[in-house]
Amino acid sequence: MPIFYENKQLVTPGDLLAEGDYSAGSNTHKEGNKIYASRLGLVDYMERAVSIVALNAFYFPSVGDLVIGKIAEVNINGWTVDIDAPYSAALQASDVLNRFKPQRDDLSKIFDVGDLILAKIITFDRGRDPLLTVRDPGLGKINRGQIVQITPTKIPRVIGRKGSMITMLKTETGCKIVVGQNGLILVDGEKPEDERLAIRAIHKIEEEAHTSGLTDRVTEMIRSERGAAE
Repeated sequence: MPIFYENKQLVTPGDLLAEGDYSAGSNTHKEGNKIYASRLGLVDYMERAVSIVALNAFYFPSVGDLVIGKIAEVNINGWTVDIDAPYSAALQASDVLNRFKPQRDDLSKIFDVGDLILAKIITFDRGRDPLLTVRDPGLGKINRGQIVQITPTKIPRVIGRKGSMITMLKTETGCKIVVGQNGLILVDGEKPEDERLAIRAIHKIEEEAHTSGLTDRVTEMIRSERGAAE
């Protein structure tokens, strides 16, 4: 009674997942004694049931993505980072320190458990967890601002066509806004009320992402709330 993938591997519709005495769970279907994937997602083998966790519910890493992550563990050679994905990411000490020596360097003094970082994914495939870098300008530990989380599939709407929406948000709220492809967004304003206004606008975009004319409505909301506060 073989299975054809490792647990949590990415599969596509039509992929043969298992054969034999298995039951078909969510997002799969059975033909004879064979179970196939019905949706793109991660295969989940649980005892005698086979299911697919659909990808639209969470962030799936891609090389080149900018992400906001939380340090989950400090290891001897680097850090394990939670990027709110099915896979934990890794940040190597050699990416941060030019001459890293495990006997000498205390990595927790650089990034400790619970710290938030802005990073970029440089390597990822089915056989290896995402590898991060913080070497590019502007990346590294997040020391100020607020984090707002939205559904990752709504991130393109926050950015807008040719960056129109995110440009408007920055201009109208006066905040620095950094968008992580994993659904986490850093909002950093000079005043707390500016940050709160930007966060309300981001949530409005998430809730109304399917509608047209959204940029104009969000702009009007921001200007209206600003006017009422003055």
